[in-house]
Amino acid sequence: MFKFDSRVFYKRHNNEVNKYIFPELNNLHILSENSSIQDSNDNCKYLYIEKIESLYKELENLTTLYDLIIITDLLEEVNDMNKFFQIINSRLSDNGKILLTSINNMWYPFLEILEFFKFKNKSEKRAYTSIKKLKNILSKKDFTLINYNTRQFFPFKLFLLGNFLNSLLELLLFKFNLGIKTYFLFQKQSKGLVELSKSIIVPAKNEEKNLEPLITRIPQFENVEILIVCGKSEDNTLEESRRLMNLYPELNIRVLEQSGNGKGNAVFEAIKLTKNDLIAILDADISVDPENLTDFYMLIESGKADFVNGTRFVYRKEKNAMRFFNVLGNKFFQFLVSVVISRDLTDSLCGTKVFHKSMRYKIFDWQNRNNVSDPFGDFDLLFTASYCGLNIIEFPVYYRSRVYGKTQISRFYDGFRLLYYFFVSIKSFNTSINN
Repeated sequence: MFKFDSRVFYKRHNNEVNKYIFPELNNLHILSENSSIQDSNDNCKYLYIEKIESLYKELENLTTLYDLIIITDLLEEVNDMNKFFQIINSRLSDNGKILLTSINNMWYPFLEILEFFKFKNKSEKRAYTSIKKLKNILSKKDFTLINYNTRQFFPFKLFLLGNFLNSLLELLLFKFNLGIKTYFLFQKQSKGLVELSKSIIVPAKNEEKNLEPLITRIPQFENVEILIVCGKSEDNTLEESRRLMNLYPELNIRVLEQSGNGKGNAVFEAIKLTKNDLIAILDADISVDPENLTDFYMLIESGKADFVNGTRFVYRKEKNAMRFFNVLGNKFFQFLVSVVISRDLTDSLCGTKVFHKSMRYKIFDWQNRNNVSDPFGDFDLLFTASYCGLNIIEFPVYYRSRVYGKTQISRFYDGFRLLYYFFVSIKSFNTSINN
């Protein structure tokens, strides 16, 4: 039957909204009491608005500061957006986010036609607004647009083909923002610098001679731990790590023996054991200056970013730092990743990254959802950050050639693994598929 399927429509909507909810944070979802949304998330508080006239009073009665406030299909009914967002701003924590959902403007006439011909149940309320209008209002309230996208291209029953057609169209047309449902993610600008505790993960395999020069160059942060994850090495990487742990007790070094294989596995084994607020990944080959971590951390502590990704393609690289085919491969995957996550990245495979520990739960959710292994961990981290709506910023680093040892990367074998990972991940990014 060719009919607008509200149940499936809102189930897909929930799938999209839930990916922005972090278990460790305070989350609030504001929606109409007559909303068709039935599913709930245990990590989110729900505020149902009976009448739009009571909206401001309900918001003013909130006593908790929230890290994320989701507003579903209420924007059209708000008669004073300046007042509305002023109150929302006062109920957000520093660096808090708001997720605004509404109907895409271009679909509004078509939905009217569907209602006229009884292909869709008539709606009393319908929220729609423009990205231009929202950006203009929210910029004056100290908000920055992080992400904007649309979902749901085919919200109809058509025997058993409805879900398939919608999923296919989302895969093919996601870059054009033609879907029915719009999602605007804004972040509140920080008012100052908040110093956070830090964990630095150093995956190390056959890096015996690089470890001491590396850790002695790491800036002296307060409340920091260094986790050296030792893979199955042919040299004395493990023994050297333990020696350094005893030699430099002030650096708070922890030595982990990797149970699995590959850099990605080493990174994620260590992430599970981190204790501090911010997590950094730093390759042991010293191809990137460890001193850069100061700037990486500063971007997050100042509220300018949720996730900082190093890029090696801004400054001129040191001679022989990256082989020609590696340059081509990096550029190719950078393009593919940028298309899928809708972020303009210049480097998707730089090993230096910093992010908040709250992301780690989302990382493992993404891996379970994606069900394919990333050999280096870079794609898993970038895709997770983008999927969850984090504010990703790139920081340029100078890329140097190795002094000791040789690269652990197999250009062609690992390249094919990354290519396979990429195509699988396109499907995982689609929230309409896993209903």
